[in-house]
Amino acid sequence: MALYSDNDIKIAGDKPSVDVKKNRESTVPAPKVTNAQATKNAKELGRIIAEKFIKDARDAKTSEDISDLSDFEMIIQRRLLLSFTATVGFEEYCTDDTLAGIAQKSFIDTVKKTDNELYKSSSDTGAFSFYYVAYRRGSEIDRRMGQTFAMLCAHDGDPVYQELGEALYCWFMSAVKKSAIELNLI
Repeated sequence: MALYSDNDIKIAGDKPSVDVKKNRESTVPAPKVTNAQATKNAKELGRIIAEKFIKDARDAKTSEDISDLSDFEMIIQRRLLLSFTATVGFEEYCTDDTLAGIAQKSFIDTVKKTDNELYKSSSDTGAFSFYYVAYRRGSEIDRRMGQTFAMLCAHDGDPVYQELGEALYCWFMSAVKKSAIELNLI
């Protein structure tokens, strides 16, 4: 058994949290943009991604064009997957949780203001739970998102639906990343 000397023990100063904060501030690189600019950029990110989401929803078949119930379910699941992807994209590509929250709120507000029915059909927390489970597993996320998409479309194990879900997830995640880079949020 080794004995330790008093030199191994450090005594905290009068205000250890202030010392830790000063230490942290000196080692953290300066932000690329000011807080006000970062907030503005996060709002812009949410708006840009919402506009891409709305355009995709409008480009997809509308309920009047759908003759098959599975097509209708696929369109709803597509919206849910893209909405979920925006959420996790903001979390992943914004430098902190506050900016991610600002981007998410801007996304929701833009969708709600532009098309309230689209907003309602793209915020099913039940589906989000399944996507979160797939996302949190950590490995092969895009493949897992595709599998979850196929399952939620009632085509569990169908490689066509799995590939479609995977492609949608990868496409929209890259759109979030590209916009976040352009807005200096990464």
